[in-house]
Amino acid sequence: MAGGPTVPALVIAAAEAGALAFLAGGYKSPAKMRSEMAAVRAGTDAPFGVNVFVPGQPTREPEALADYLEEIEEAAAAFGVKVGPADWDDDAFDDKVEVLLADPPAVVSFTFGCPPPDVLGALKERSAMVAVTVTTTEEADLAVAAGSDLLCLQGSEAGGHRGTFVIDDRPGQDVELLELLTQIRRRCELPLIAAGGIAGPADVAAAISAGADLCQAGTAFLRCAESGASPTYQRALAERAAHGTAITRAFSGRRARGVGNRFMREHPGAPRAYPEINNATRPIRAAAAAVDDAEHVSLFAGVHFAQARPVPAGEIIEFLVSGLSPNLRGGLR
Repeated sequence: MAGGPTVPALVIAAAEAGALAFLAGGYKSPAKMRSEMAAVRAGTDAPFGVNVFVPGQPTREPEALADYLEEIEEAAAAFGVKVGPADWDDDAFDDKVEVLLADPPAVVSFTFGCPPPDVLGALKERSAMVAVTVTTTEEADLAVAAGSDLLCLQGSEAGGHRGTFVIDDRPGQDVELLELLTQIRRRCELPLIAAGGIAGPADVAAAISAGADLCQAGTAFLRCAESGASPTYQRALAERAAHGTAITRAFSGRRARGVGNRFMREHPGAPRAYPEINNATRPIRAAAAAVDDAEHVSLFAGVHFAQARPVPAGEIIEFLVSGLSPNLRGGLR
């Protein structure tokens, strides 16, 4: 969970509870990522993973982007800020890979695409396992061919950004988790991680029955005691159970699932421009959070966000695996 929720304290708490926890590398400088990895290692001897974003391409819709920047100027002015520079960047991908190669964690996972085989190979040579987030069978095939050790299957129920390799509006690209598991298990023997809509023991059991080897949860931890999510964010999740979720490009230019709010409703036509729009809306989101305005922050969350609880991470992990037999619990935690 990039953008703030996954802080070292959460990774340490989850790791100490027996989970393979992932530190978010997205939106952080390589130096910040390195320091957070060091903080996790100082807090636990347990293995952990790091997730990084694979860069895409600059938008092919520059005119639409310019129009959208004008559209959100009013929202920015209401908070006394300006729209941020709508610049494209690669999230310092190459430098982050160098950090990971220099001192690899147990697992490195990639989202928004599959790196070249030489990147995956270099990490594997340094004894790190590599995982790639996929949302379709086509993406799974590409990740397998590139040499991924694991596949993280992100169902459409998942909160936050869709992990698609390409930003587009193809029909049928939002496949629910159990169907995605069924499709990919038929054609792939690699270990599969199920992600999206994992909120309770029944979800874990269903995913395992559908072919998952591991289960990954994110939204379930947004309100936990160790979460780095802002108070505005956490309060909105607790108070907006009736709002439901929707997929939007309004905040970032990439399709993402979040709890409905005013900014999403007022800006339904954001173009395909990531991370340009993400950079442009950052001042608005920061200013809104500073004054506890949940209508203009990205409340990214999965479909079962209302089930997230303000309890320690370890308690959430125990709850998630509580419906499994003891031998399965040992393998999943």
